[in-house]
Amino acid sequence: MTTLSDPPQTPAEQPSAPQAAMRLREIIFGAAPAAAVRAAARLGVADALGDTPATAEELAAAVRTEPRPLARLLRALTCYGIFTETEENTFAHTEMSRLLRDDTAHSLRHISLWCTEPWTWAAWPLLDQAVRSGRDVFDTLYGKDFFTYLHQDARDSAQIFDRAMTTSSRQSAQDVAALLDLSDATTVADIGGGQGHVLAALLEKHPHLEGTLVDLPAVVAGADPRLRDGGPLADRATVVPGDCRTAIPVRADTYLIKNILEWDDESTRRTLRNVLDAAAPGARVIVIENLVDDSPSMRFTTAMDLLLLLNVGGAKHTKESLVRRVTEAGLVLHDILEVNPYLHAFECTVPL
Repeated sequence: MTTLSDPPQTPAEQPSAPQAAMRLREIIFGAAPAAAVRAAARLGVADALGDTPATAEELAAAVRTEPRPLARLLRALTCYGIFTETEENTFAHTEMSRLLRDDTAHSLRHISLWCTEPWTWAAWPLLDQAVRSGRDVFDTLYGKDFFTYLHQDARDSAQIFDRAMTTSSRQSAQDVAALLDLSDATTVADIGGGQGHVLAALLEKHPHLEGTLVDLPAVVAGADPRLRDGGPLADRATVVPGDCRTAIPVRADTYLIKNILEWDDESTRRTLRNVLDAAAPGARVIVIENLVDDSPSMRFTTAMDLLLLLNVGGAKHTKESLVRRVTEAGLVLHDILEVNPYLHAFECTVPL
C-alpha cells in the first residue's frame, strides 16, 4: 500500500487503465465478499466441510440451504482464496476457509461476524459525515452512544463482540508473552486487560511473577478462570474492578496497556497520566497497539481505524502519533518492537 513516504510509482509500476478500472470495480463491490464471508460463517459452511472435497449438494444438506445458491456463494468466495473449487460444484478447504471454523486454534469466525454485524451496514454509508465532523455517527443513527446501543438494543451483537474480543485476545496473548521478557520483574499490572488472557499467559511463562488485572467491573466479572479463585494462577493474580480513565489503584514494576489508547485523545491522556501517577520512578510501561502505518497489515488496520471513527469517534495510531502521546505524557520511550503483523509494542519507562 502506498504511503506518504513512498516514492511515486513509475509508469511501468502503475496499473493500466483497464486494470485500474477492473480493480476499482472490485473495490466498489467490496461489500459482496464481506457479506459472503458473513453468510458462510453464519451458515457454518467451514465447519460442515471436512478434510475431503464435498459437493454443493452435500454441503447444502449439511447446513440446510438450497444447493444452487450455496454453490454461487462458494464460487464467489473462491475468488478470494476462501475455499477452492476442485471440480465443478465441488469444494475443498484452503488456509483461509479453515480460519472460519470454530474448532481451529486461530479461528476468525467470531471476528468476521462482529465486523459485519447489522449496525456496520447502517454506519458505513455515513462515513463522509464522520469525516466532515470528526465524530462518530451513532447518535445520528440510534440516538445513543455505541456501547449503550450495543448493550441495550443489540444484545446478540454485544455477545458476538465479546466472543470476538475474547478470541482476538487469546490469540495475541501468546505472541505478547513470547515477545516480552519479564524475568527481572516481580509484579505486572495489565491495565484495561479485558478478561486477562494476556496476564494469564505472562504468569504461566514466568512462575515467579505476580499480576493484577484492572478493567471495568462488568468485564473482570468474566475474568479468565485461570486467574479466579480455584484457578491454577489464582495465588499469584489479583483482579481489580476499575476504570483506568479515572484512576489506576495498582503499584507494580511493569504496566501493560494493550489496545485501549484508541478511543479518543482525552481518554488516552487521562489513562497515561494515571499510569504515571500510580507507578514508581523507573517502572516499565509497555504500550501495545495496532498501527495504521509501517505495518504489513495496513489494509486491515486502516479499515479498523475507519470503523472506530464511525462507532466511537476513535482512531488507530500511526507510529508517530503514539510516540507523541507517550512522550507528551512524560514516559521515556526506549524501543518499538513488532509483536506480530498486527501489533507493535512501545517499550517505555517512568522517569527517575
